[in-house]
Amino acid sequence: MSHVTYKIVQHDGGWAYTVDGVFSEAFPTHAAALAAARNAATEQRVPGRTEAIEYETADGKWHTETAAGSDRPDTDVEDQA
Repeated sequence: MSHVTYKIVQHDGGWAYTVDGVFSEAFPTHAAALAAARNAATEQRVPGRTEAIEYETADGKWHTETAAGSDRPDTDVEDQA
């Protein structure tokens, strides 16, 4: 199982959360950013439907796989303020 950490940081004149270097929208308060990060972390753990997916690799080959809806990451929120 993979792990995703949401980090609360100052950003763009306010507060945001970041995951793997990608920032959320800016929030006016630390509390608002923390609440949004907790909500996003919770939603990411919710199982979905198992579905077939298709994708093309860099070498031009197409692949079909089954993506398990129960394969969700473990998440947490880290407050760096």
